[in-house]
Amino acid sequence: MIDFLLDGAHWTGPEGIPALLLQHLMYTFLALFAAALIAVPLGLYIGHTGRGAVVVAGLANSLRALPTIGLLILLVLVIAPSFSSKLAYLIPSLIVLVLLAIPPILTNTYAGIRSVDPAAVDAARGMGFRSMRILTEVEMPCALPLMLSGVRSAVLQIVSTATVAAYISLGGLGRLLIDGKAQSDYAQMAAGAVLVSLLALAFDLAIGFLTVRVVSPGITRRVRSSGTRSASADTAVAARPTSVPEPSLT
Repeated sequence: MIDFLLDGAHWTGPEGIPALLLQHLMYTFLALFAAALIAVPLGLYIGHTGRGAVVVAGLANSLRALPTIGLLILLVLVIAPSFSSKLAYLIPSLIVLVLLAIPPILTNTYAGIRSVDPAAVDAARGMGFRSMRILTEVEMPCALPLMLSGVRSAVLQIVSTATVAAYISLGGLGRLLIDGKAQSDYAQMAAGAVLVSLLALAFDLAIGFLTVRVVSPGITRRVRSSGTRSASADTAVAARPTSVPEPSLT
């Protein structure tokens, strides 16, 4: 595997690792964008209004139960006759990845909105905030950690499952797995598995860093600077009993 990765011939040309990596990233970002475009507004609406909560559970469970390879082959058989280009295989692959990414984003968005403290919502409503302003300025900032957690789960599932695109003659890092299996080249298969794992780990760390940067410190209760103490520390100091010197016997 190390020899395969260190071979310069595998890092150049249209079948090289950089080209396959770019294709894998393209599938990932397209699927994530489409899934977020569907799941985030739906999760916000259901969480804010409380209507259709059964839809969230039913849709999430049904989509998670879909067999990836079987659905992919079925979509290729249905869609491929309508196209003469690579879209005949790209569209089914993206549909499968989008369906895979929708449940965690939808569920976490709904759960994040529903978990907002009702007292904060009532206070905003008492200050004259309209429904949309409550959603955008109160509920969404409070729900952001859970929403990003859903995106994080979706990205990891897309990155790991995008390898199925190679099963229907597309590119991506899955080519190393499929071609390696066809040629009984276990070094190539191991290299592909390691590269997919490293890519998933990189996305996980990037989204974790983004979460720390964009979520309000008031939500995470973290301290920005060493000179600032948290409210709990101040409370503990205030509640600490002061020592009273004992009377001297002399």
